[in-house]
Amino acid sequence: MSVYVDHAFAVGDWGRWTGGGHLQADTAAELHAFADKLGLRREWFQSKPGRPEKDHHDLTRAGRELALTLGAISEDRRAGTRRRQAIRLARR
Repeated sequence: MSVYVDHAFAVGDWGRWTGGGHLQADTAAELHAFADKLGLRREWFQSKPGRPEKDHHDLTRAGRELALTLGAISEDRRAGTRRRQAIRLARR
């Protein structure tokens, strides 16, 4: 299972989201399974029809830290962009 977390909310004041990020995975099934481990509700899942590379959950700082502790892979902006591009290309 490959699940990733970025640091999208690391810079700036994002209120409760400050220090958090986006939880993403290679597939929706992997994302949902990991989100269940974190105790995230399915209705918090964010998706864009036809754009599975955009599927994610927002995480607070504590949620991001827990995700990393449970085995999520920390990725920077560049790595996340490459991964999402690969998903888009595979879909075509």
